[in-house]
Amino acid sequence: MIGIAPLKADDRSRWEALARGYKTFYETELPDSDYDKAWQRLLKADGIYGLGAYLDGSLVGIAHYLFHSTVWADDACYLQDLFVDEAFRGQGTARALIEGVAQAARERNASRYYWQTKRDNSVARALYDKVAVHRGFIRYDYPGFA
Repeated sequence: MIGIAPLKADDRSRWEALARGYKTFYETELPDSDYDKAWQRLLKADGIYGLGAYLDGSLVGIAHYLFHSTVWADDACYLQDLFVDEAFRGQGTARALIEGVAQAARERNASRYYWQTKRDNSVARALYDKVAVHRGFIRYDYPGFA
């Protein structure tokens, strides 16, 4: 049975392995100091939050999310990162993490809960098409910004 809970201090090394796996999937290299900063922000849980998926006490998946205001609403929930160890995929872990963030969004009375992924991420999109609605938006990134 998969358990979902906020990340805790002793998850640090396993979290970093999963976070690096996520960044590798998206072909993004970061210095070690960025992982240190991200971990501190997640533990602080002051606007940036992390959930872990635990199987038999081991961290096998992570979700990072945040809340932000929009012009039209006070609180939207953005699922920024979602990653599950390859050995534990196909067992409901990603879905459980998505639902864990949904619960946090409900508790905050968020007006929206959303995320994005690459168009060619067919494995993730197969799940997302089951649990969410794709409204056809396309993302653009202005050059010169990370």
